[in-house]
Amino acid sequence: MASDPYQVLGVPRSASADEIRKAFRKLAKANHPDTNPNNKAAEERFKQVSGAFDILGDAEKKKKFDAGQIDADGRETFAGFAGGQGFGGRGQGGPWGPPPGGGAYGHNQSFEGVDLGDILGEMFGGGRGGRGGGAGGGFGGFSQRGSDVRAGLQIDLEEAIKGGKKRIAFSDGRTIDVTIPKGAQDGQTLRLKGQGSPGRAGPGDAFIELSIAPHPTYRVEGDALVMDVPITVYDAVLGGKAEAPTPEGPVTLTIPKGANTGTRLRLKGRGLTDARGHRGDLFARLVVTLPEGTDPDLEAFAEAWKKDRPYSPKRR
Repeated sequence: MASDPYQVLGVPRSASADEIRKAFRKLAKANHPDTNPNNKAAEERFKQVSGAFDILGDAEKKKKFDAGQIDADGRETFAGFAGGQGFGGRGQGGPWGPPPGGGAYGHNQSFEGVDLGDILGEMFGGGRGGRGGGAGGGFGGFSQRGSDVRAGLQIDLEEAIKGGKKRIAFSDGRTIDVTIPKGAQDGQTLRLKGQGSPGRAGPGDAFIELSIAPHPTYRVEGDALVMDVPITVYDAVLGGKAEAPTPEGPVTLTIPKGANTGTRLRLKGRGLTDARGHRGDLFARLVVTLPEGTDPDLEAFAEAWKKDRPYSPKRR
């Protein structure tokens, strides 16, 4: 049986849906197989985290788990079948206990002497007696749709922009290929119909929450991307050209005369896509960079400049 999902995610039972989602995303990123190759411990931890979010990330499942109606694996629990209660027991919250509100079930509320087939037939839609009469054909005819499952999937920034395919592992050991739509957004949830848990009336659905991994080159600012582009001192003074990366490949930037560290050049329509389908911009932040090591000529020039034309740097 799986561990308590609250303990797995490290959140209290009073945690809000947003707090649960944040805890899940943090743990999923830290233990994702893509960032922990060949790490069986991280892979197992990722499965546990995904399984916990499958329960707590679904409002209906969370409600049932908190009420003791399902266990940490999402299976229904029946207090009457567990040791210590028996069919005559009246454990609080169990299916044989008092009805909500503390009322009585009627003159036979203790369930003593009640035929198990009658109880199962009524519980599972088979009509009294549960032996073929009534809707659903009794206990044997009981059927329901499989439960939905939830999981997190971390994607690269380029995958979010261009789309692609990514393989994901569910907590039950299944793996499937997920199609990442072009223009996917951080926090977006994809619905995979029929990829949930199996059931007699058909499988449930899978809901995949996407998160965009931090990028070594680009910083995200809303739907815009920002990157640092180093330039030489002489290009900063005289103007010039510099090559810069973009998600679609390298481009050549035109550096204006008198450029300084912090100057931004805009590359229109090369950022991220927002919820309305509009793509933001990419900004190249110029960083004036000195050559490696020392240069006597540059030092002599700087000494003369300092003497003849002193200035104070602007504060940005």
